[in-house]
Amino acid sequence: MFNRLAKNKVGLAIGIIWLFHISAIIGIALGYFQWFIEKTPLNLIIFLVLFFWVYPINTIKRLLAFLIFFSSGVFAEWVGVNYGVLFGNYEYGNNLGPKLDGVPYLIGALWALLTFVCAGIVDYLSVPKILKILFAALLMVALDFFMEQSSHLLDFWTFEDNLASYPNYITWFLLALVLQLVLRALDIKGNRLFSVHIYLSQLVFFLFFYLR
Repeated sequence: MFNRLAKNKVGLAIGIIWLFHISAIIGIALGYFQWFIEKTPLNLIIFLVLFFWVYPINTIKRLLAFLIFFSSGVFAEWVGVNYGVLFGNYEYGNNLGPKLDGVPYLIGALWALLTFVCAGIVDYLSVPKILKILFAALLMVALDFFMEQSSHLLDFWTFEDNLASYPNYITWFLLALVLQLVLRALDIKGNRLFSVHIYLSQLVFFLFFYLR
């Protein structure tokens, strides 16, 4: 009974995620670009709530991990935005919600979410732990690559000349690697199926803009 309820919960969360992403893609394709993009903070909050529902932060270890990932992401982005190092010269736009000294709070949540999700995906692989850490970090960078291609169009963030440079991806990889090392050291497991779908839904959304 418990397993069936857990499975239904995951299925419902996955359905909601795809409903929001597909609806946004269709709406934007039909010409309602601004209306849907302005709802990005609400969408991210809903995805975060679904993440907490499927993968409850109900232990000290999980809470500690989430706070480490959140604060690390915010701090790295704060350094990047205010000092022009780590990621290159860029600034955040208005479609990611309220900011702390130029950095949207939701960026920290996104860093934490991607860390858990990418770790969950590679748990499908029967490979040594060090390779799981490496593959998960590469997954994070791969998604960032497609996000960077349209971030200025979506008013998420904007680099000089509207393009992220190589230092951005190198820093992303190194920071993602550190966060994945922390996650594996704490031996925290996530829901693999949910992780795959939340990653793929984001990838499909940004691929839509990349291929247009």
